[in-house]
Amino acid sequence: MRILIATAGSRGDVAPFTGLGTRLRAAGHQVAVATHTTFADQVRAAGLEFRPLPVDPRAALASDEGRRLLKAGSGPLVVLRLLRLGRQFMPALGDGIADATALGTDLLLTTSTTSALGQAAAEAAGIPSIGLYLQPIAPTREFAPAVTGTRSLGGPGNLLAGHAVQTATDQLFAPAVRALRRRLGLPRLSIARARHNHAALHGFSPTVIPRPTDWHPRLDVAGYWWPCPDRRWQPPERLLDFLAAGPPPVFVGFGSLVVPDPERLTATVLAAVRAARVRAVLQSGWSELTAADTDDVLTIGDTPHEWLFPRVAAVIHHAGAGTTAAALRCGTPAIPVPAQLDAPFWSARLARLGVSPGPVPLRDLTAARLATAIRRTLDDPWYRDRAAGVAATLAAEDGTAKVLAAVERAAG
Repeated sequence: MRILIATAGSRGDVAPFTGLGTRLRAAGHQVAVATHTTFADQVRAAGLEFRPLPVDPRAALASDEGRRLLKAGSGPLVVLRLLRLGRQFMPALGDGIADATALGTDLLLTTSTTSALGQAAAEAAGIPSIGLYLQPIAPTREFAPAVTGTRSLGGPGNLLAGHAVQTATDQLFAPAVRALRRRLGLPRLSIARARHNHAALHGFSPTVIPRPTDWHPRLDVAGYWWPCPDRRWQPPERLLDFLAAGPPPVFVGFGSLVVPDPERLTATVLAAVRAARVRAVLQSGWSELTAADTDDVLTIGDTPHEWLFPRVAAVIHHAGAGTTAAALRCGTPAIPVPAQLDAPFWSARLARLGVSPGPVPLRDLTAARLATAIRRTLDDPWYRDRAAGVAATLAAEDGTAKVLAAVERAAG
């Protein structure tokens, strides 16, 4: 079967599907990934076909509207900011998904950012589609929507908020979906109606988020899909030397988070590291953290999390879904610094699991607060013991099994 995975967003929205794609290929399927050109090498390194989608996600986040999104953080305002940012590139994204599907596809796998558009493309091609989501996006009584923060509104309130967020998100995609359906010669159909019978699997562990009991049977939690390791990568000598020269450092990296003042953020981090009396590895990322190398601080570029995280004492990160999963997988305590969207949600989950003392939100970040969190994390063995226990549980799970079964049913 020719399978196309269509995903859009940052690296964390792409990397898990390289590992899932290689597992599908091992099962005998032909697998292509449609995503942004900036991730082409990562897809091809996994041995998968690459099909391009438009839009530069880093440029979008660095735009004026993207900076407003960062300022909005999480909550109702962030949904409005998403609407304004997304409407700038959704029409082109829809055309890209349809064009990628037309290159030869028997089954389309979509993510939360491509599902509404992908369902139209699949309908036009006469093929089935399945949703693969990295966040819990369906309304539930059991917790508030992931983008609205961490405070439960009670069962009815959580459900009402979930439907409100879902409706607002549908409005983000609606103009592009209508235009795409017209282009493909399809009759009008609302996003909500199209979603009604659309099966979806979620790529996180039930240990982290148990499947809500009030979800529709077509929605399930599969387990994590781990990125495909890049067999070409070798650790640079300077990194190996730094790790060997002293006690395990803390890792500091904010992934795809684009901040307005990288120099100020770097200075705050360095002051915290000095106050906490620890060594640190800074990963530049889209936040552009950078500092002169010393005996206690090293700045690095892209480095596989699965290699580095087991070698550090704690992971200070932006609480994106991908980095959160990587730290859990490696059994490393975490200090989340959430800034926007679903980051507060994942931060709260880390604290609930006992692998983190709690978040230090970016908007409230000071050197003193971060230093206190570092010392608390390192001085109390509870966090590392809990992290090791969660990692052992995740190691026994097979997140790809339910996806493979769903694919086989679709091949029917």
